[in-house]
Amino acid sequence: MNPDLDALQPYPFERLAALKAGVTPPEGLVHIPLTIGEPRHPPYAGALEAIATHLDGLAHYPTTIGAAELRGAIADWARRRFALAGLDAEHQVLPVNGTREALFAFVQTALDRTRPARVAVPNPFYQIYEGAALLAGGTPLYLDCRAEHGFRPDLDAVPADTWRDVQIVFTCSPGNPTGAVTPLAELKKLIALADEFDFIVAADECYSELYLDEAAPPAGLLQACAELGRHDYRRCLVFHSLSKRSNLPGLRSGFVAGDATLITAFRRYRTYHGCTMPPPLQHASIAAWRDEAHVRANRDAYREKFAAVTEILAPVMDFPAPEASFYLWPAVPGGDDAAFARSLFAEQHVGVLPGSYMGRPGVDGTNPGTGRIRLALVDEREATTEAARRLRRHVERHA
Repeated sequence: MNPDLDALQPYPFERLAALKAGVTPPEGLVHIPLTIGEPRHPPYAGALEAIATHLDGLAHYPTTIGAAELRGAIADWARRRFALAGLDAEHQVLPVNGTREALFAFVQTALDRTRPARVAVPNPFYQIYEGAALLAGGTPLYLDCRAEHGFRPDLDAVPADTWRDVQIVFTCSPGNPTGAVTPLAELKKLIALADEFDFIVAADECYSELYLDEAAPPAGLLQACAELGRHDYRRCLVFHSLSKRSNLPGLRSGFVAGDATLITAFRRYRTYHGCTMPPPLQHASIAAWRDEAHVRANRDAYREKFAAVTEILAPVMDFPAPEASFYLWPAVPGGDDAAFARSLFAEQHVGVLPGSYMGRPGVDGTNPGTGRIRLALVDEREATTEAARRLRRHVERHA
């Protein structure tokens, strides 16, 4: 067996299951999970119709690069959304089966294990970044995301000697689990560091279309490139998905875009990797990328939930003002996030994810996720607000 498998840590939800083992919550309370970031809003109907219409496409093998029409729809959307002067659908876009698969596979493509191979990840983080680095023979570099820096990595705190060993930097904006949005100025600073120290910036932007201020959509890495006149997007790749944008997590559809040289190498890897998108799902994806009305309606629904939950929880819990994504990142009374999650489940039948399960000890030896919980506001409004009311009762009862 691959010995690197032994370096993988238990997945957060595996740890959560162990935490709740032996707990019997009240029978009279329906379970409300705020744990997994799986959208519960209705999936985009146009995508479902496209699948039904194009089922005969299952009679053909799909190509690794995907249909030209799909790549064109993706490129058109990205140019509009991020004010790009151009994005070559043939050489700078690659459809993928969701960002999870693509984020993992890209590291296997790009990391050179014959030399120092550090992969920088925000801390706390989406666990795929760490697992991908370890299984590619790399070493994760945890960049703490703490309150004093807006829950974003402090790029200035990383020494030059450390940057020299970095080959890939993962960004996640809007952030999981914090919801923090990276400003354009910080993205440009990261691009400058990539040029200076010769690393790749891999931007996970799968939450980019879930934002609370309709007039202020989150900036993207390619947008920062464009403002710098860097239209070849050198050293930069973005990863996008329809899972959150269109409530289609089961479609497993997304794309990677940016540096054509990196796309070419990734395409070569995927030719052997064997992950190609079935034709009916490509047609569903085309429909979804071409429609914005359902995305705006989706944002409206999240905006209403955030407002309702914030009104309930703000008097008793401290959390950063939400900007984007569908997460809240509150601090817990007493500071023991795992104990709090267990007692909340035991007494209120509400599931939350301990923040420490998503982080690792940072440069000062402490885990920046400790003392917080992640709330995924993915369910319909009634269930979500009921969970918030139970959470408030729990905090007040144990104050």
